[in-house]
Amino acid sequence: MRRRPRSRTRSLALIAAALLSVAACGGGVHGSPGASGLRDPYFPKLGNGGYDVSHYSLNLAYDPDTHRLKGTAAITATARQDLSAFNLDLHGLTVTGVTVDKKRATSRRAGNELTVRPFGELPKGHTFRTVVRYSGEPATITDADGSEEGWLRTADGALGLGEPTGSMAWFPGNHHPSDKATYTIAVSVPQGVKAVSNGELTGTKRSAYGTSTTYTWRVTQPMASYVATVAIGKFETHASRTPAGLPVYTAVDPEEAEASAKVLARLPEVVDWETRTFGAYPFSSTGAIVEREGDAGYALETQNRPVFPGAPDLGLLVHELAHQWYGDSVTPKTWRDMWLNEGFATYAEWLWEEQHGGDSAQDSFEAAYDHAADSAVWAFPPADPPSAAHISDSPVYERGAMVLHRVRQTIGDTKFFALLKSWPADHKYGNADTHDFTAYVEHANPAKRTALAEVWKDWLYGKGKPDAPDAPDES
Repeated sequence: MRRRPRSRTRSLALIAAALLSVAACGGGVHGSPGASGLRDPYFPKLGNGGYDVSHYSLNLAYDPDTHRLKGTAAITATARQDLSAFNLDLHGLTVTGVTVDKKRATSRRAGNELTVRPFGELPKGHTFRTVVRYSGEPATITDADGSEEGWLRTADGALGLGEPTGSMAWFPGNHHPSDKATYTIAVSVPQGVKAVSNGELTGTKRSAYGTSTTYTWRVTQPMASYVATVAIGKFETHASRTPAGLPVYTAVDPEEAEASAKVLARLPEVVDWETRTFGAYPFSSTGAIVEREGDAGYALETQNRPVFPGAPDLGLLVHELAHQWYGDSVTPKTWRDMWLNEGFATYAEWLWEEQHGGDSAQDSFEAAYDHAADSAVWAFPPADPPSAAHISDSPVYERGAMVLHRVRQTIGDTKFFALLKSWPADHKYGNADTHDFTAYVEHANPAKRTALAEVWKDWLYGKGKPDAPDAPDES
């Protein structure tokens, strides 16, 4: 039987309905690709534009014997523009599939950029879920200053460290400190080793045949990807609480257990002192991860529990835990603002000494100032490192702390110690840059604006060794 042709009116109506359906699904063609980088002063291709991530759900499986990592990253984000495509940062590893909102998406690789093109346009304001499946042998990345990050092999497992770009070696994401998110990190490892990460351990599940165990960690406060970590090894773990009731979780390589015991026993004391000094602890747990000496070339303030290469001394423990306020909770907008992390953490060491029978902060300031004019301390101003190779150099640490001491001398102890609490409280879980800080201090101390301007000019932005400061203001 011959089929009767549809009327023209009905055909046009069907076409219109189809177009409306496509538009409703985000399938329009008016979007544009998100930027492939955020133009950070030192890492211009790091991070991506066009969206904000709210949550990462990572399911990882790692075998220390083969050094193979298999991962699924589910990334929940919101479009900040009409998106026709967007990028994720990913170093190495082989992508085996990508979906956006459960629909297959196309992807292509160019260096560390994974460009994802969804089935249809993602309208501005739309919250979408991208799932990336990947595998391979994760890489160790060598920084511009020669230090190593990314995925570091250890004698009994591996260690993931992210400052400043290393997290892209083990999961795809928007790897710039300005885009913070919550996390669920599940890591499956062979029986006999443990997997430790950020936040709280919410589940431990053995496989059906008992050959592997999956450890699931949950981070409920926003976290920058550079302070995310995964540590895999034969750790001795211990759970306790501070006197104030904050959960403490430590993981220590057996070879470092004896050497670490004394200082880790003081961790609750340090956290409680820092809480009194810097204000309410910003996260839901604390602790430490102690790897073998040499497994990493530096300690890092990974959120909730810093990583240490070998048993830390007390000063280093104070420093890395202070970063939970300054760096982890209040995070730099760009890598140019590193002194806001390291200056505060270094000054925390000075304050600990001052309040525990050691040198006063003034003594520490004078010792730092006494470095010769050609010393590395004076190589550049802390607010303006000359390149990516210098963002962790001594001016960022020591001279950054000296800036804070000059602020203390200028506004007096009462207002300074109030500042140590109000700054992280008012910027909790957010991002801030140097201008935000200087404006904040001036706003709180209007009568001292002229004097503070001199501090910024000479100590924060000035080149070379400043003239010796006047006697401390006792006001």
